[in-house]
Amino acid sequence: ELDYQFVMDCLKDYSSARAKLGRLLHEQALIRVKKGLYLLGPQFQHHPYCLELVANLIYGPSYVSLERALYIYGMIPEHVEAITSVTSKASCSYRTPVGNFMYAHCHPKSYSVGITTRSYGENENPFIATREKALTDMLTIRRGKITSEKHLQEILLEDLRIEEEDLLELDLERIQEIYQAYPHSAVYFLQKWLTQFKAKQ
Repeated sequence: ELDYQFVMDCLKDYSSARAKLGRLLHEQALIRVKKGLYLLGPQFQHHPYCLELVANLIYGPSYVSLERALYIYGMIPEHVEAITSVTSKASCSYRTPVGNFMYAHCHPKSYSVGITTRSYGENENPFIATREKALTDMLTIRRGKITSEKHLQEILLEDLRIEEEDLLELDLERIQEIYQAYPHSAVYFLQKWLTQFKAKQ
């Protein structure tokens, strides 16, 4: 991942760095993801692009969450093409040569809790939601108001099709931290339902 200033510094010995940059883009030696952000072209890329890291760089502050994070953790069965993230800024989306990136707004109070990093290789450690945060983001941002434990259970098991084993692995203390940061009915019912669900096992 290269920023504009770095690229210009690399091309400073050319009589026209901007013209050289244009040729590199035309030859696909470089790919422009957005203004000021570039990737090496496929012929120079020795491993797949870390799209989660690209997502962090395109728009921030942000962290990968929602469908993409749940898919990464193996909690939902459907393959997710778009890279979905959460931001404390306005919602937006970007269509780029390497993929589509979607950003959903969350309340600033809920933003900073439940974020971790995930290693994809050397110097590739993007910000991503924990399992618990990805799920609570999904419930609060995508599903909105939840009215009962039964309603919540239907969303988890029938709509999202999350396996019971994956739900048992969720950390109740982390969910409590998320709720304390920004109380929301969906997180309240998730705490309550999951406590009873774990007690039955």
